[in-house]
Amino acid sequence: MMRYGRTAAFALTGMLALTACGGSGGDDFGAAASGKPRVKLVINGGLGDKSFFDSAHEGLKRAQKDLGYELKVVELGADRTKWEPGFEDAASADDYDILAAGTFEVTDYIGELAPQFPDKKFWLFDAPVDYSGKNGTCSNKCENVYSVTFKQNEGGYLAGFLAEKLVTGKSLKGAESLKKVGVMPGVKIPLIEDFVVGFKAGFKDAGGQNSDVLVQYVGGDKPFSDPAKGKEISTAMYGQGAALVWPVAGLSGLGTFESAVAAGRYTFGVDSDQYQTLTDQAQKNTVVTSILKNVGNALYKAAQADQKGSLKYGAVDSVGLAEDAVGYVNDDHFAQLVPEKIRTELQEAADQVKSGSVTVPSAF
Repeated sequence: MMRYGRTAAFALTGMLALTACGGSGGDDFGAAASGKPRVKLVINGGLGDKSFFDSAHEGLKRAQKDLGYELKVVELGADRTKWEPGFEDAASADDYDILAAGTFEVTDYIGELAPQFPDKKFWLFDAPVDYSGKNGTCSNKCENVYSVTFKQNEGGYLAGFLAEKLVTGKSLKGAESLKKVGVMPGVKIPLIEDFVVGFKAGFKDAGGQNSDVLVQYVGGDKPFSDPAKGKEISTAMYGQGAALVWPVAGLSGLGTFESAVAAGRYTFGVDSDQYQTLTDQAQKNTVVTSILKNVGNALYKAAQADQKGSLKYGAVDSVGLAEDAVGYVNDDHFAQLVPEKIRTELQEAADQVKSGSVTVPSAF
C-alpha cells in the first residue's frame, strides 16, 4: 500500500472540488428524513477519465436512478497532499450513509476512518482494506467496510491473446508488417502489474514471444493523470514498431489515443468502453476493443445487495470473468476490425478462463 504524509487538517471544504449529482448538493444534502440511502463517492482524482472513475460514477448513477439512492460526488483532484484531509473532511460530514472510494492508494485512509465512524458504511473498490488490523488501520477489523477487487489479470490475458492474434494474422489495416505491441501501465505495483502479467501470458499462449511486448510505466508524481507523458511514451512505442498500445493508466491513457491517431496505429481501451466514451472520432477509430473492469456494475450490484441486507461487510469479494466483472467489448466496431476466426478464438480463450481450464498467472 502507498501512504502519504499525515496532517491534522480536518476541514478543507473550500479547497475541494465538489460536484453534486442528485440530492440538494449542499450541507443538507440527502437529509436522513428522506429515508433514502445516501451514498458519497469520493474520488482521489477527478471525473472525465472516460475509464475507471467514470465507470464507478456511472454505476452509482444507475443506483440513483433505479434504486432510489441519493448520490454526491467529491473530486479531490490530482494533488496528493489534499487526499488525506479531503477524505477526513468527507467522512466527518453528516451527509452520507455510505462512503464509496477506490484504488489501492486510498486503502489506508478508509482503514483509519471506518473505525471512527462505526455508524457509517464504506465501500472500497479495486483494493481491499487490511481486515486483520495488523498494519495499524482497521482497529475495528473494518467490520463496516465492504471491499471488492477484480481479476484484472484475466482481462489482461484476453488483451494479450487478442493482440498476438491480430499482429500474427496481419489483421490491422496499415500495420500489417508490424509484430510488436505495447502496454503502458501507470506504476509498477501488484495491482497494475497484474494487467501486465496477464497480458504477457495471453500473448504467449496465443503463440507469441514476450520479447515482442513493449512495457513502459508512466511513473512520476501523477502516473494516472498525465496525458502528455502518456502521449510521449505511446509515441515512442509506436516508433519502436508497436502495432497497438494498451494504456493502463487512467487519464494518462488519453495521450495514447492522440498518439495512435498521429501514428496511424491502434489501441485497446481499458476499464470502460472507450470507443463509446471518447468524443474525438479519429481517436475512437483507433480502439479495437476495450478490456473492461466493470467497476460500475460491481457498485450497482453492491447497492442492490445492500438494500436487501445481504452485502457482506468486513470481507472482500473478488470477481472476474466468471462473474462478468471483467471482459471485453464485442460490438459491431469490434467485428469490423477483427476477423471472425480471431473473434471465435478469443471467445474460446475467455470460456477456458471462465471454466478454470486455463489458470491465468497473477502479480499477487
